Amino acid sequence: MSDNNSLQRPPAEIRFADELARLRAADDGPRPPGWAMSLQAARRFIVGDPAADVTRKFVGDPSLVDRALVTLATSRGLMLVGEPGTAKSLLSELIAAAVSGESTLTIQGGAATTEDQIKYSWNYALLVSEGPSTRSLVPAPMLRGMAEGKLVRFEEITRCPLEVQDSLLSLLSERVLAIPELTGPDSMVFAKAGFNVIATANTRDRGVNEMSAALKRRFNFETVFPIPDFQTELSLVEQEASKLLAQSGVELPPRRDVLEVLVRTFRDLRDNNGSDRMSTVMSTAEAVSVAHAVGLRGWFLRGEEGNPADVVECLAGTAAKDNADDLARLRRYLEQQAVRRNGEQWQALYQARHLLPG
Repeated sequence: MSDNNSLQRPPAEIRFADELARLRAADDGPRPPGWAMSLQAARRFIVGDPAADVTRKFVGDPSLVDRALVTLATSRGLMLVGEPGTAKSLLSELIAAAVSGESTLTIQGGAATTEDQIKYSWNYALLVSEGPSTRSLVPAPMLRGMAEGKLVRFEEITRCPLEVQDSLLSLLSERVLAIPELTGPDSMVFAKAGFNVIATANTRDRGVNEMSAALKRRFNFETVFPIPDFQTELSLVEQEASKLLAQSGVELPPRRDVLEVLVRTFRDLRDNNGSDRMSTVMSTAEAVSVAHAVGLRGWFLRGEEGNPADVVECLAGTAAKDNADDLARLRRYLEQQAVRRNGEQWQALYQARHLLPG
């Protein structure tokens, strides 16, 4: 058995095993068929309950969580849409951990995703020697979810080819998966209570592989918006960056005044309109990643906390990436907006603008 402490990112059912166990033990609410806990307990797991020592895990509209859980208790799938980095995948993971006790029945969508990776494939050595049988069958997440009555997560569904997306049509409407290679009762897998699908899609990918109208009808759509409040976003970035730095062996927590500069910079770049709007996504998730990198630079290079110069160094690879126009926008921001802000860390950020490449 592997040591969970050595895992870079354990699934939610492992990270929050204690909370899940306590919530289930105290849960006396009505549960939809096949669910591991009631809607009320699942909601408390996701949005938090200080009285029960349950942490808040999703920073967003609690009514969105309510609607998502109600949708999954019906025969319709749940589609979470929004900008990249708005915690759609995290929300789907938390819901699956609460409802099914398992969040790892996941399909990662992409141009190379095939129907075999969604439904099932074969152990070809056994297939050749024995022919088609349940022993040579290799179940994929959708078959397992239907057979075991669990939620299946389909990440980035609009990155998949249309014919792969449409392979879900009969599964979501008829709730049965046919295996024509087998005969008798084994040729049909009927979905058990508790099975449903949570899919995610980025609005930036709209038009890449637009979902068919038939498939859209089988989902309820919910939009996950960026965090609107500065202090809430700052607290979240501080909390998550502190966790990541501790896991990376960094002994000093991030400086809050440096994080304030970082988060405000991200929000300014995210909210810019017109020609100065960044083409890349300045999301909260990206801000956490930069805060982590800033802390690593400060600790492992100098034995201290990260500073605004580290912020500039790390922003170049996150905000600009390989886009020369974004690099120019970032430089204009430092030269025209950062310089006008008050505070020692803002002035240090401005003074470090020469660290941008090019």
